[in-house]
Amino acid sequence: MKTASVKASDITKQWVVVDAAGKTMGRLASQIAYVLRGKHKPSFVPHLDCGDNVIVTNAKDINLTGRKWEQKSYYSYSGYIGGIKEASAALVREKKPERLIEAAVQGMLPKNKLGRQIMYNLKIYADDKHPHDAQKPSPMKPRTFEGE
Repeated sequence: MKTASVKASDITKQWVVVDAAGKTMGRLASQIAYVLRGKHKPSFVPHLDCGDNVIVTNAKDINLTGRKWEQKSYYSYSGYIGGIKEASAALVREKKPERLIEAAVQGMLPKNKLGRQIMYNLKIYADDKHPHDAQKPSPMKPRTFEGE
């Protein structure tokens, strides 16, 4: 018996769509990261991008628990002295709601070249319209991690 090694040419990617309306951000982000990474496939290998492409719609309608809308902060730094900017989650949702989900998912992926490459497979939209109908995305199945 030989162990089959998965190559980049053997990987097939699907397109899945997720409706974020009314869902808790952290729980949704962990499910998205799981699918982006490809851990739901039996052919998962940790050194290749073998996950699916994920489309997230209704990013503006995501939920945060507790007082995170006021207390959670997002930072950006220009590189200059005194060039750090801070914004609350509520302010980020008003200006660019896609950034909330993007930051949450990116924090759950590897912090290396592979993690940055996987982020290209994530498409986030503030409302329910997206330009990826030609890819025929299927709805993502909700995962429960307790029973698996």
